[in-house]
Amino acid sequence: MTLDQVFSFGIIGAVIALLIWDRLRYDLVGMLALLGSVALGIVPAKEAFQGFSDDIVIIVGSALVVSAAVGRSGVVEAAMRPLAARMTTLWAQVFVLAGAVTLLSAIVKNIGALAIFMPIALQIARRTGTPVSMLLMPMAFGSLLGGLMTLVGTSPNIIVSRLRVEMTGEPFHMFDFTPVGLVIALAGVAFLTVGYRLLPKGRAAASGPAFSIDDYTAEALLPQGSPFVGRTVAELEAFADGEVTIAAIVRENYRRYVPSAHWVLFAGDILVLEADTQALAAVVKRAGLRMVHEKELEGGESRDDIAVVEAVVEQRSRLIGQSIEEVQLRERYGANLLALSRRGRPIRQRLRRVRLQAGDLVVIQCRQSGMAEILAALGCLPLAERDLAIGRVPKRAAAVAVLALTVTLVATGMVPVTIAFFGAAVAMTVLKVVSLREAYDAVEWPILVLLGSLIPVSETLRTTGGTELIAGFLSQAAQNLPPVGALALILVAAMAVTPFLNNAATVLVMAPIGASLATHLGLRPDAFLMAVAVGAGCDFLTPIGHQCNTLVMGPGGYRFGDYWRLGLPLSILVVVLGTAAISLFWPLTQH
Repeated sequence: MTLDQVFSFGIIGAVIALLIWDRLRYDLVGMLALLGSVALGIVPAKEAFQGFSDDIVIIVGSALVVSAAVGRSGVVEAAMRPLAARMTTLWAQVFVLAGAVTLLSAIVKNIGALAIFMPIALQIARRTGTPVSMLLMPMAFGSLLGGLMTLVGTSPNIIVSRLRVEMTGEPFHMFDFTPVGLVIALAGVAFLTVGYRLLPKGRAAASGPAFSIDDYTAEALLPQGSPFVGRTVAELEAFADGEVTIAAIVRENYRRYVPSAHWVLFAGDILVLEADTQALAAVVKRAGLRMVHEKELEGGESRDDIAVVEAVVEQRSRLIGQSIEEVQLRERYGANLLALSRRGRPIRQRLRRVRLQAGDLVVIQCRQSGMAEILAALGCLPLAERDLAIGRVPKRAAAVAVLALTVTLVATGMVPVTIAFFGAAVAMTVLKVVSLREAYDAVEWPILVLLGSLIPVSETLRTTGGTELIAGFLSQAAQNLPPVGALALILVAAMAVTPFLNNAATVLVMAPIGASLATHLGLRPDAFLMAVAVGAGCDFLTPIGHQCNTLVMGPGGYRFGDYWRLGLPLSILVVVLGTAAISLFWPLTQH
């Protein structure tokens, strides 16, 4: 072993150790590894930052913006609305929700697909009495399975495609992953549809769920132009599919009435609505209502700079014991209170006079540029990072058109993947499906920094001959195995490493090793690269190996060990079917 190989293995080993230790952020670990590699001379100084200009970084960043745009467009919620009422049985709920997340994850980032469907799942759980723990983990696992089906579904596929260019001169294309990914995804969703029974039933979610399913009280003005002027309370409630209740009507600025179903609505009425945030957003938009406290905020650069966030009032909050009038929420903090929820209990007072309590859930409108500072000053903890589209018109047609055009251009090979997705991200902002600020916020900058830093570091394994050394050891271990056994060995190795490394880092390390092992055994490298991508994309055993698993842990009330219950049999299924499908569609030997 040469000194450069020692340095390369030492840096990679330090990266793995630091990521397992989990005291430093993974992007900082990547930067330290890059600096260490330059200092030791295994990465030339002039090549140190080439990773940041790599196509991988552009594709991943652009895909995140496109995913955010699809989520904010509301097209998924609109498509799911007719199905939601029909999902009355538990197995149907698991099948439809896990299947829908799986399908969407093939064309948008899997974490984005899961975030889009979680509010839908929680509304269904509340309406039907289904334990939410039965739904969320199957959806998280479905999002990982769906990412296997296309080039842009998950970061490992993008990275493997880039590494294939270096090794064979030809990248994987958009749907090269589909035959293998589709087999695994179909079998995986079928298993999840019955396997959810392995999960704990009825366990309460952790305190402060990431997505509130409580009812909010909000006040909305019925303007002159609304189609519901002159119609009855019952008609408006029926229009909202029974998900919104008109708890009271305020007239003449101060008289508060509890209406009967036959009451006629007049222009200028202030309607006190009780609903969850998604239903509230939908009825405000569709019925032409206007939130009472939704007024222009001073200092906002434009309408696109205004955001709506759901937050919980913490124990230390200065809002406790005060009303928004007393605290001067708009004048002092530049924020509006749009809705309030108090553990499902109805709010009898006007919102501006309610004295807030610890644990209250609030919907606050403020400048997006100052959201973090405003919430910190108020002592409010933001819940999941989702914008509530109250009073905002989603641009569904534009989002669908841009996404369809992008997929078509990539699938036909008319435009390189990098250009297509970068163009799609730009188009989403130009068409105002997302604002520029939302686009920047959608990008996971730590992931891009990790990728840019580790690309030249991982290259040192190849340039120093380290991959050949490891491949030699693995080929000795696999010499008594059939070619399919060697393929399964690489898939299992990638799957085993992923919970401890970021899946992008796993591919950067394991893909060259897999290709070198194939060369040592006289086999084609494509199948081994595909096995690395599948293994790195399938972490079902822990809540920390992938963001999707982490996202559902709190709302589902899961414990660390719960992931093994459903994840272990699913992992075995992926290894068996994945190995067979890869060897079928990507032959191991030359014909």
